[in-house]
Amino acid sequence: MNKADEYFVDNIIEILEYGHRDENPRPRYASDGAPAHSIYITQVFETYNLEKNEFPITTLRPINIENAIKELEWIYKDQTSVLKVLTEKYNIHWWEPWSLPDGTIGRRYGETVQVYDLMNKLLKGLVEDPFGRRHIINLWQEQDFIDSEGLLPCAFMTIFSVVKHKDEMYLDMTLVQRSSDYLVAGHINKMQYVAFQMMVAKHCGYKVGKFCHFVQNLHIYDRHVEQANRLLCRRPRHQKPKLVLNVPEKTNFYDISHSDFELIDYDPVKPQLKFELGV
Repeated sequence: MNKADEYFVDNIIEILEYGHRDENPRPRYASDGAPAHSIYITQVFETYNLEKNEFPITTLRPINIENAIKELEWIYKDQTSVLKVLTEKYNIHWWEPWSLPDGTIGRRYGETVQVYDLMNKLLKGLVEDPFGRRHIINLWQEQDFIDSEGLLPCAFMTIFSVVKHKDEMYLDMTLVQRSSDYLVAGHINKMQYVAFQMMVAKHCGYKVGKFCHFVQNLHIYDRHVEQANRLLCRRPRHQKPKLVLNVPEKTNFYDISHSDFELIDYDPVKPQLKFELGV
């Protein structure tokens, strides 16, 4: 069992056995409008050493890592919240339930990155002042929430640090998330931000170091409990899958795309599970 599977199994068990049930939830199930209650635990932290090929890739069910990276490109490269870009350029439709009348998700995610020039500021700071302690992208901007409607960001902050070890520079990153629909999107978020860390490191000429993930509210929806128990009955693969970025000729963050990544030794347990979405 790889490290990601160990975390996955342990967290599912803790949620099912010791989790708290919410009250008056905001989301509703798309099929019938019933309240989408969740069972949750708080303050969950995971750490992976990417240099040692510890990747947050579960083998207990298939995860569409390519689409995860495409969504990340939409946010940090295209820097827009226009859903037409996401659907027509990347063929990703999972944001459509949150579409606003103007065809966007509000001033969120990519538009926030663009408005405050967050991506360029980060890259400049990491190159010019690598040992600084202010390398942060924060998508939680209160003015955006005042100026536009839309779902508030879930994965909303990344914090970067550069360390030097034996004359090599390594980039460490922590992803901070207020809320995570664990079975549906948990590993999508982890792996898209691992790819993000790799893209930033490549731009700066650094190697990747540690990836850490903090989630304040880690939950399983009440209509996903059956799937959670099915996952616990599965036997994880012995392989340790890893994500590789092999494009020595690309040294600019904006030139790297999902097609430049290779997923190695990934043979997850099937079949895929279906989940009813809480919107």
